[in-house]
Amino acid sequence: MTTVYLDNCCFNRPFDNQLHPVVHLETQAKLLIQAEVVRDNLNLVWSFILEQENNDNPYDDRKEQIALWENIANTIIAPSPQILTQTKSIEQLGIKTKDAMHIACALDAGADYFITTDKKF
Repeated sequence: MTTVYLDNCCFNRPFDNQLHPVVHLETQAKLLIQAEVVRDNLNLVWSFILEQENNDNPYDDRKEQIALWENIANTIIAPSPQILTQTKSIEQLGIKTKDAMHIACALDAGADYFITTDKKF
């Protein structure tokens, strides 16, 4: 079965201004992916960095909704020396630490797809 890793910006996309066409389309794609996870057609990866970033979310309603996905995830990635080493390697490519950590977690989980709405990324 296909395994997906959605970074924090994906989980937050439905809370963004939906009047922007790109934001709306990205939200619809993200909701479709989530529906496939709920139907057990996709495996979802959750990670310690997702939890950390979500805990830092200043909006309690968003934080609570996003946190529910940890219980639905098929795989949960905890910090490890391998992930920290991989993160440092990815940072050497000019990628910011948190983004590199998301990629390292996705790689550790063997995710088939890493999904983001981060345009800089």
